[in-house]
Amino acid sequence: MALMRRLLALLRGDPQADRAVPPTGFTARLTLFTAAAMAFLAVFALALSTATGRLAERWGAELARTATLRLSAPEGQMAAQTATALTILAQTPGVASSHALTPEENRALLEPWFGPDLPVESLPIPQLIEITLEEDGFDATGLRARLQAEVPGAVLDDHTRWRAPLTLAASRLRWLGVLALGLIALSTAAMITLAAQAALAANAQVIRVLRLVGAQDVYIARAFVRRFTLRALWGAMGGTAAGLTALWMLPAADTTEGFLTGLGFRGAGWLWPLLIPPFAAITAFAATRAAALATLRAQS
Repeated sequence: MALMRRLLALLRGDPQADRAVPPTGFTARLTLFTAAAMAFLAVFALALSTATGRLAERWGAELARTATLRLSAPEGQMAAQTATALTILAQTPGVASSHALTPEENRALLEPWFGPDLPVESLPIPQLIEITLEEDGFDATGLRARLQAEVPGAVLDDHTRWRAPLTLAASRLRWLGVLALGLIALSTAAMITLAAQAALAANAQVIRVLRLVGAQDVYIARAFVRRFTLRALWGAMGGTAAGLTALWMLPAADTTEGFLTGLGFRGAGWLWPLLIPPFAAITAFAATRAAALATLRAQS
């Protein structure tokens, strides 16, 4: 209840004390622009952090459900070894299905790197078998042992080495997002502090008059805190709205498989940006209060 009363008092303000703070001028524009720009960047920092996390989780889940078997054998033995490997996979618990890639499918895999005219039939390309796993997975060690005994040229890749870097990258990108948000908050506090100090310096004569009639520094600082806090709140609301609009205009994640098309929020994640304006207001409150009291003490 005490906190609510303070917030209501801050919103109501004091008309007499508010005269010490100019309602217009470059400090008002600077505070509004800074809060809006930083809120806009904060929206994208949040979106990038959540999008990279989702992307890594999706890729990790897809890699966990698949495996690849690579066969290398003389040309005359490739068909027999492929048939043997498919038979072994069909008998392996945890393997849902297996499929030997055709030359056309191999060409499609290599086309992004070598172009559409790659002569796949004349190149010594290993035979690839795509394996789809059940949810419980399979015994990779046991399968490797059996393949080594019956298909010596087979190499099983269960994608374990690919999942670990994805998890590490997702963790680091999340921390980078948190670091970016921290830098945005510090930049916002620094700019608002400069704006508050400029406003105090510009109103030095008014502050002297207020002190002559008995006004305390806390009373004078409260007017600056209220005005700059509200400016930061309104600016951050505008910047957040602009950032969400920009994200909404990006292509939907289900239309393409590109990374940037998945940049955005999902479900309840859209509520996270709504915390940016209150956080900007709290940052402005703390920065303005500290700057105002320090400047007023220096002027006394």
